[in-house]
Amino acid sequence: MKRRTLALIGTIAAGTLLVGYTAQADSGSTALPRSRTSQVESVSPALAKYDKERVQELWNDDSLSRRDRGLITIAVLISNGQTQELGHYTDRALDDGLSAAEISETVTHLAFYTGWQNAKAAVPVIAKVFAAHRIDADQLPERDPELLPQDQEAERAREERVQEQYGGVSQGVVDDTDDVLFDDLWLRPDLKPRDRSLITVVALIATSQSGQISVHLNKAMDVGITDDEVDAMLNHAAYFTGWPKVFTAMPVIRDVLESR
Repeated sequence: MKRRTLALIGTIAAGTLLVGYTAQADSGSTALPRSRTSQVESVSPALAKYDKERVQELWNDDSLSRRDRGLITIAVLISNGQTQELGHYTDRALDDGLSAAEISETVTHLAFYTGWQNAKAAVPVIAKVFAAHRIDADQLPERDPELLPQDQEAERAREERVQEQYGGVSQGVVDDTDDVLFDDLWLRPDLKPRDRSLITVVALIATSQSGQISVHLNKAMDVGITDDEVDAMLNHAAYFTGWPKVFTAMPVIRDVLESR
């Protein structure tokens, strides 16, 4: 079951992207334009001002690396199904050190945490960027890589807890949570555990799923996310997913930070 499922995941993360790559390459695609549209100024000079002075200046704030800011932005846009500027920020993220393999794995990971269609909607946009950067199959993750080692004792405890709580509600969800997510997806090596936890927390904030934030933020901090990075992540995410969603998440995040 697990390998059949990952073959489907590979179709999202690799195969479909390469279809887009081929189509774009055949049509003589060139690099995406780097300048932001002047239409913003023509509609809302104030928005253009904030965009230039605040949003674009976020990348010059070294409280978080440019690479991480690109990863967070891509995660927010995919999670919310906002593909309009996804190409611009994917292009930028590649220039700032995020690899094609990491972006591919981000698409795959977020399919499970924000829904299949949000991930699939991102594919054609990212495929155009990959084509412009001449990214081919050799730069994408394997469908069935050698998985990272797993903490067997911790995973057994998690499985028992989830089975006890939810086995009587949906055994299918419980089984796939074990077999597909935690025994496979989270162990894929082309996105580090720290980055998987980061984009999961970002996705939960972006989709107002505050009930799951505590578990995943603790996991993120266990694998290397610092208090200062949480601070910077929230500040960055506020501009891309909106202040209300960040403030909805902050009581839970505050409790996690105070408990550690």
